[in-house]
Amino acid sequence: MSKNITLAVGGGGKAMNALLTSTVFKCFNNPALLAAGDAAYITPSGGELAFSADSFVITPEFFPGGDIGKLAAAGTINDLAVSGAIPKYLSCSLVIPEGYSAEKLEKILISLSETAAEAGAVVVTGDTKVIPRGELVGLIINTAGIGEVRSRWNDFSKVSLGDKIIITSDIARHGTATLLARGELGFTGSIPSDCNVLSNMLNPLHERVVNFARDATRGGVAAVLNEIALGSGKGIKITEDKIPIREDVSRLCSVLGFDPLTVANEGVAVLVTPPSEAAAVAELLKAHPYGAASAICGEVTGGNFVQLETCIGGKRYVDFPAGENLPRIC
Repeated sequence: MSKNITLAVGGGGKAMNALLTSTVFKCFNNPALLAAGDAAYITPSGGELAFSADSFVITPEFFPGGDIGKLAAAGTINDLAVSGAIPKYLSCSLVIPEGYSAEKLEKILISLSETAAEAGAVVVTGDTKVIPRGELVGLIINTAGIGEVRSRWNDFSKVSLGDKIIITSDIARHGTATLLARGELGFTGSIPSDCNVLSNMLNPLHERVVNFARDATRGGVAAVLNEIALGSGKGIKITEDKIPIREDVSRLCSVLGFDPLTVANEGVAVLVTPPSEAAAVAELLKAHPYGAASAICGEVTGGNFVQLETCIGGKRYVDFPAGENLPRIC
């Protein structure tokens, strides 16, 4: 771990993992945190709850398919949903630059509220701070969420040899959508972000068997697959031509030299299911609009690495993203 924090720490790859293991887990040493799930499992009287928190900053704050308010609500709700919880309550804390448009802030908060309502959750508490002009570039939103646990989907020990890997939607759309929205590279296009709440799509899966689930945000699908391999001590093999991706997203990634597996998503989950459950789970996902492109694209194998079988029959290792995310989404 470097002596100083770098931009790569925010990329969801090796640098972030190093910071977690060398500093965060050491300073906040407790079983709920050390489980390294998308939400902490806590057990108060009356039933088990999941508790998650996140902070959001993005440029531009409004992008095709969403905005920072929708992103903040969906991000925390999705962490609860892939942890096997039904989202119930959110907090919303704001860090606002002096001179920020009140009209724009209202639009963002309405979007956040509507996104939470789609999942059946409500914002019940929060905080606001204003930073002097020139000391903060844009709006920062912190959200925390509490949900009622229905299934434990963040337990690496349940991942078994032969389990199937399901990706719930086409990948790499959020990263490419925000890149186009910035207009920095001179490209134009109409790729919408996949920013959506996953809870309603995933709720029917509590009637099936899901051994593990995680949403693929920063670091993309590559980071999630490596986290599963690292946490379970098993390997994963995925097949390139079965991975769902839009043709325009694939072409843009190819032109820019991006690996779509490492590009950020905001409406994609990676599921691990027993072979006997995979087809039924995939059908339930496809019945929801957000899961229409879901696909069974791999399986759990021996070893402790992630391997991609390419369209031309070759094989390559898929590692954690190294360095800063490209395109950078926050």
